[in-house]
Amino acid sequence: MHDETPAIRALAATDLRYEVVRTVAANSVEESAGLQGIEVGHLLRTIVVRLGEGDYVFVLVPGGRQIDWPKLRGHLGVKRLSLPNAERARAVTGYERGAITPFGSREPWPVVADAGIAVLGRVAIGGGARGVNLHVDAADLLAALDADVADITSPA
Repeated sequence: MHDETPAIRALAATDLRYEVVRTVAANSVEESAGLQGIEVGHLLRTIVVRLGEGDYVFVLVPGGRQIDWPKLRGHLGVKRLSLPNAERARAVTGYERGAITPFGSREPWPVVADAGIAVLGRVAIGGGARGVNLHVDAADLLAALDADVADITSPA
């Protein structure tokens, strides 16, 4: 298809079972969840976090939660983390903010996922473009990404 994203092409080459759910671009996590027919807590954000020059990780955060920076720094064993600006995030992932996903990224950065994700069942993760979402089983997703699963978030 001409409208496939790098994420969808990357997934097509795997054994991971997924469903592509297309919606209009949402203005909030609540709107996105409603458009997709999924609970807010099952909507995963992929946040690219800078560890150092040229060194990044993807952090998967469920809707309604936020990165707990002291927990994430402790888990990664670093004293400092930062968020790249939108231009840099696009340069290192190939995706614009709001559409970042580990699948089909320019570099296969490691994935750190919040521990709560493992028990969620069906979740939605970005599909590489605004309004393109991938619905997958959470445990299968974590396995496919070889995610480092840890308690790294707190309620928003």
